[in-house]
Amino acid sequence: MSKFKTHILTFFKGMAMGGADVVPGVSGGTIAFITGIYTELLDSIKAVDADAFRLLFSFKLKDFWKKINGNFLLPLFLGILTSLLSLVQLIKYLLEYEAISLWSFFFGLIIISSLLVLREIKKWNPQVVISMFIGIAIAFWITVTSPSETTEAYWFIFLSGCIAICAMILPGISGAFLLLILGKYQFIIDSISNKDIAVIAVFGLGCIVGILTFARAVSWLLKNYHDLAVALLSGFMIGSLNKVWPWKVALAFRIDSEGKQVATITENVLPAEFFRASGEYPMVFQAILFIALGIFIVVLIEKIANRKTS
Repeated sequence: MSKFKTHILTFFKGMAMGGADVVPGVSGGTIAFITGIYTELLDSIKAVDADAFRLLFSFKLKDFWKKINGNFLLPLFLGILTSLLSLVQLIKYLLEYEAISLWSFFFGLIIISSLLVLREIKKWNPQVVISMFIGIAIAFWITVTSPSETTEAYWFIFLSGCIAICAMILPGISGAFLLLILGKYQFIIDSISNKDIAVIAVFGLGCIVGILTFARAVSWLLKNYHDLAVALLSGFMIGSLNKVWPWKVALAFRIDSEGKQVATITENVLPAEFFRASGEYPMVFQAILFIALGIFIVVLIEKIANRKTS
């Protein structure tokens, strides 16, 4: 594959990560795992260290670019940024009008991805199993935590960016949902939609600080405790399935910035209960098709990746 095609492919992978991070319950880290760039992403971020900054400030730009794997990071983050700026309205539309199809697609995508990640475990033992269940418990707890109201001060926006960016590193934990818990999801979405440069800049700076710090921790765990770390990551993905269950009924509401009533707390139900509670057709067959589509896409991507590496 030519370098240009590689950069374009990386750009679209970044767009997929950005699109996933907009949805509460879906992780950009999951997309990185699925598309086979997770390890390279960690290594590239980890390379942004003191030595890299010395090269930059010494104007050794070529060496700096090579050290941080700029040919990978630039198209990836351009893709993420493009997705965040362009897909916000689309994702909001799908969540409002095609929620069952969207959640079903991500449900299939995540469940097959978690199984594929589990295959990376080289040796099963009680510690690995415990690590997986810890990941499931943490992710499940995050998905059932109720959103809260918090300050809009810049220091908290910065902190929110630090915390939410974990989703790009941890498959299964959604940065968008972490923002919901922090009470800043709608605020950040509106800021992006309205091109509020100050808020976007502060939030982005928090993301940069958070990702440079957290990537090192995850990379160290994968290097020194591979099976435990992979089991934990897969547990995060399995635990997050609670959040992407297609059929939900609202328990509490709030009024968003556009004056619309939106659910803040939901409960997962079976399709029949969804119909009784909402009066809406549960579209079970359509949901199954989109679950299957999510599974098919992940399996197809894995087959293509294995063919290229074989």
